[in-house]
Amino acid sequence: MIIAWVLSLFMLISSLIQILERSVALEIIRLDAITSAGKKLIASEELLLECQENLARIASLNHSDCHIQSAGKNLWLISTKDKPTIEILVFLDEKTKQATRLNWRQEFE
Repeated sequence: MIIAWVLSLFMLISSLIQILERSVALEIIRLDAITSAGKKLIASEELLLECQENLARIASLNHSDCHIQSAGKNLWLISTKDKPTIEILVFLDEKTKQATRLNWRQEFE
């Protein structure tokens, strides 16, 4: 009877260890995914900022990594080509050639 009780405790402890191992593995995967997504989002934001700053020179931006389209009345939509796709609305002052970001959004598929 005592042997059965001890064996059941060992089985319980081994199943708890397996559950802990799975939980730790899932937590590591989750943290890696969050870190990777954060780095990609920051890279996309830096790319958009570069396109926004160089908006006054539209001719040189034809080969850039951004989609640029006019929204009328000095408004421009700029979005990244790579994932994650971020889109911003920019007002370009014709006199000062200063671009001002009005809003941004992340596009989801």
